[in-house]
Amino acid sequence: MSPEEQLITTPVTAELLRGALDLERTERGLLPHRLPGWARAQCADGQLAMAESQPSGVRLVLRTRATVVELETLPTKRVHAGLPPRPDGVYDLFVDGHLADQAGVPGGDTMTIDMVTGTVRTEPGPTGTLRFTGLPGREKDVEIWLPHNERTELVALRTDAPVEPVPDRGRKVWLHHGSSISHGSDAASPSTTWPALAAGLGGVELINLGLGGSALLDPFTARAMRDTPADLISVKIGINLVNADLMRLRAFGPAVHGFLDTLREGHPTAPLLVVSPILCPIHEHTPGPCLPDMSALRSGRLSFQAAGDPAERANGKLTLDVVREELSGIVRQRAADDPNLYHLDGRDLYGEADTVELPLPDRLHPDAATHRRIGERFAELAFAAGGPFAAER
Repeated sequence: MSPEEQLITTPVTAELLRGALDLERTERGLLPHRLPGWARAQCADGQLAMAESQPSGVRLVLRTRATVVELETLPTKRVHAGLPPRPDGVYDLFVDGHLADQAGVPGGDTMTIDMVTGTVRTEPGPTGTLRFTGLPGREKDVEIWLPHNERTELVALRTDAPVEPVPDRGRKVWLHHGSSISHGSDAASPSTTWPALAAGLGGVELINLGLGGSALLDPFTARAMRDTPADLISVKIGINLVNADLMRLRAFGPAVHGFLDTLREGHPTAPLLVVSPILCPIHEHTPGPCLPDMSALRSGRLSFQAAGDPAERANGKLTLDVVREELSGIVRQRAADDPNLYHLDGRDLYGEADTVELPLPDRLHPDAATHRRIGERFAELAFAAGGPFAAER
């Protein structure tokens, strides 16, 4: 920083953040959450706690003439024992709606996950600062998308000109819930997860409740969605229920009905889109649980395998083909009394031909190119003319 450069520190408040349902004041900063505190209190699962505190879809949104923007944060880096280090989380900077820069933050806490023993160890680390310079000196909208896969405490926001909240532009709010695929696992950056790409193409404001490993029809998630203002709603159901081996067919149907009933309590007429799973060959006809492939781990790769027995479908175990059939029937039944309820087969987003061209690298999660394909297809099917989220509706 040059001696003449005077930076202004602006407290980060809810008015400057979008995409979070709750903000927690910690000892070191402000932690965005994607589930409210009362919901978090109803589940002690460590996977859910990690997923909902990773700010997928959360962004700082400012109106300013600043040419320099600094953001000091405390990230939590994930390390899988025996695997190569993950790259630092990416922050995407947008100026007036256009991607202008990207950066990462070094340092932070380190969470080491041993997938063999299931243990987790966290070591504290220092805060880090990213610095964007050379921004145009005119009045402009600035958005900083926080890393979708890295827990991020916001410590300080510094600029060389005052900032203020961006006024409401009148865009519709799209509230989406899904699994790690919706969360953005293996996407290149936070603005290129498939929901973020689809939101940009659809011209809507995104609230992304994609929760890695945690799209499990939890009642508290349904209630959180019920209470969140939104114009458009989608739920992507299935893969986590199969790979967690969480419930049987007898429980699945009533749980889906209950989840949709709760959403309708708060959003009785909003377009509501139920999306079934994309194609995932290991679980199409084989139940969970889904487990790490130990031979791949020993060679330094992360890959997954379905550990269930296909014969157990007869006893009610869920597979992706079973889930799709049930969801289609449930939506068809309910749509007779709910004209704003829609269904989308996930294989229309990623299907047989796509697995040949763009196979899932770890057999479970899409890569960056596949996120783009899914996002573009979702936008075409949902937001384009005639789609359930089309502007004319």
